Amino acid sequence: MDKGRVEAFSDGVIAIIITIMVLELKAPVGAHLADLRPVLPAFASYVLSFIYVGIYWNNHHHMLHAVRRIDGRVLWPNLYLLFWLSTVPFVTAWTGENPLAPAPAALYGFVLLMNALAWVMLQRALVRAQGPNSDLAKAIRSSFKEKVSPLIYVAGIFAAFVFTPLAYACYVVVAVLWFVPDRRVERQLGVVS
Repeated sequence: MDKGRVEAFSDGVIAIIITIMVLELKAPVGAHLADLRPVLPAFASYVLSFIYVGIYWNNHHHMLHAVRRIDGRVLWPNLYLLFWLSTVPFVTAWTGENPLAPAPAALYGFVLLMNALAWVMLQRALVRAQGPNSDLAKAIRSSFKEKVSPLIYVAGIFAAFVFTPLAYACYVVVAVLWFVPDRRVERQLGVVS
């Protein structure tokens, strides 16, 4: 099966996700800089979500670069990842409108956690399709970031009910951890020294 179709479809869905998020942003009422204050929480939520979606898009691209073949076992995990990514605009809008409310902050963390788990499912499906000795299998062996990220998400979910800004701080920490693209695939393929 052609991996190009999977990559093109995923790129299209991710582009739509980003478009939906930006369309949710509302212009401030008024023409003064001070009028931006009420829309800053929504903008901050958008920026964090855009970074997360960008991280997934970037790493998805890198991971598929190491893939030689796709089979039916890969299609559903890829769709599962896209499903959870497609929920990001909803939680982005909700947290933007209610930045200090515990429930939206906790649901935001839950969606991020589910995206991370869906990512792991996709990685495993791709490794099964490529084989245990493939470049991809060698490149994506477990790393510190992959082990600690879900724990930080869970901490953020619980923190949302204690001190909501701490929840967002947890989510920012994970974004910072993953902001630099995962270079393991490129190193394994000899693209980066």
